[in-house]
Amino acid sequence: MKVLLDTHTFLWWNLDDSHLSRRVKAIISDGSNEIFLSAVSAWEIAIKAALGRLTLPDPPEEYVPSRMTHHYIKGLPIKINHSLHVFSLENIHNDPFDRLLIAQSQLEKMPILTTDTVIAEYNVETMW
Repeated sequence: MKVLLDTHTFLWWNLDDSHLSRRVKAIISDGSNEIFLSAVSAWEIAIKAALGRLTLPDPPEEYVPSRMTHHYIKGLPIKINHSLHVFSLENIHNDPFDRLLIAQSQLEKMPILTTDTVIAEYNVETMW
């Protein structure tokens, strides 16, 4: 199964945070699943770290790729069709990062591992 990590899910997985559900831990640790992190999540992490709203053990440009490699997480680039698909989304969620994740989830047919209940209001599969 292919799944897309929400930004907080990626961070919690790497920080061994107790907020992660058993189901999410099982999905991510199952070697038969393909786990993806969107470039939009890396962008969000970089912005939050630069603003001092997120503290990481290493600079984002080192931390994110090293954690992806360590946990066999694949990168999902932002494509033009992903960006343009945001136009067709209802105005339910105001977060531009999440709106792009929703578009990617819909177009790439991947569920999102997230606790964000607003994302679940879109035509996407969410898991937690």
